[in-house]
Amino acid sequence: MDNHKKLERLMLFHEVAKDLSFTKAAERLAISKSHLSLQIKKLEQEMNVALLVRSTRSVKLTEQGQAIARQTQDIQGSLIDIERSVNAGKEQITGVIKLTAPLLFTQAILLNICQKFKQRYAEVSFAIDCSYTPHDLHQSDYDLAFRATSQPPQNMVARALLPYQTICYASPSYLAENGTPTSVDELTLHQCLAGQDQRVWQFKSGEVPINGWLQLNDNNLLKNQAVAGSGIVKIPDYFAKKEVALGELLPLLQHQSLQERTIYLLYPQVIFQSKKLKTFIEFVFDEIKYLKHVKRDS
Repeated sequence: MDNHKKLERLMLFHEVAKDLSFTKAAERLAISKSHLSLQIKKLEQEMNVALLVRSTRSVKLTEQGQAIARQTQDIQGSLIDIERSVNAGKEQITGVIKLTAPLLFTQAILLNICQKFKQRYAEVSFAIDCSYTPHDLHQSDYDLAFRATSQPPQNMVARALLPYQTICYASPSYLAENGTPTSVDELTLHQCLAGQDQRVWQFKSGEVPINGWLQLNDNNLLKNQAVAGSGIVKIPDYFAKKEVALGELLPLLQHQSLQERTIYLLYPQVIFQSKKLKTFIEFVFDEIKYLKHVKRDS
């Protein structure tokens, strides 16, 4: 077993041993109880020793568990000493934050958040992968991932960030000239600007075949065409927020939109997280909270 994994599991065991409680340790570490329990079981298997006696109501240390708990206390003390001896600059919020996020979310929201964070912390820079590739943060060097999903991975911390819906939009000029569809079936009579090879749009009532003069694998360009009065687009509501506020686009058939999806902020379950990442994560949630408040008031 790799030493770094052994050390991590030993420190997880130390947290359980402190209160003799998986629940309290998981809450303190901000990880799932199931993940914590699995790591302790792996530690016991790899060391070929029982560390804990578990029952439905209590957790007790075995004799070997008591001995190892005393040693992990010493390890924790050494780690604290190391941390205190590290250059004070390490506690400053500096360096690169590596992110991976969907392109539309990056364009509409994330870049603005990063710019604001940079204004507050001048020594920070960002490296962003704009793609829909579900990178494994345990195997890659990304610090954080933003991902639209209904099933966030169980082996990472997954914090719900932004609920959204995909909605149809058109410009006032297009609707004045072509009329406003009042049902999804009427979309077959309109110019629907869609993604490449996209033949149908999904709604609560089912699939609707679409027709239009343009198919394009760039939602930003499709949105621009809708603003110009060239047709109807179907895009995430957060991606049209600015144009709706300016009166350039109007939402259509909102009652037929599919149920909300959610963008999650994901990061590995670690014992110690840098001040830089902790600060940025809370900054992101504060900014999203503000955006939600503005949306409700608008």
